[in-house]
Amino acid sequence: MPCKAEADVPVREATPADVTAIVAMVRAHVAEEPVAARCELDELSCGAALFGESASLRALVAFPEAEPEMSAGCTLWWPTFSSWAATHGAWVEDLYVRPQYRRLGLATEMLRSLRAMVDGRIEWDVYITNHAAQQLYVRLGAGPVAEWTKYRWLP
Repeated sequence: MPCKAEADVPVREATPADVTAIVAMVRAHVAEEPVAARCELDELSCGAALFGESASLRALVAFPEAEPEMSAGCTLWWPTFSSWAATHGAWVEDLYVRPQYRRLGLATEMLRSLRAMVDGRIEWDVYITNHAAQQLYVRLGAGPVAEWTKYRWLP
């Protein structure tokens, strides 16, 4: 479903043709984080998660107006449900904009497009030292959830 947000930045749901660019952007995102991390995502696993028989992931892709054929950013997310709020929401796994396209409003427009797709809360993690992202999220009206501590149970 095509989306046109306030700043007239083209944002749309990903198609199978976007998988290669999405994988490249996720790998670039991992490389920019200040922690040593290994990215297992490849085109096969990404394509299966987005478009396979048991697809569980969704994605938005953003394009700068000056280069409408260049995927400049992506948001990977999946639907959630809050039993307390009794409504659907979204968990954002990745939000990434290629460095040369930052400060054009792409991240904002991807989040606004996602907001238009879900009724409930949208949640995500942000690395503790990513102050630029934190400032963006506060400008959008989001904030940290102080009452909760994230836990992770690995296999």
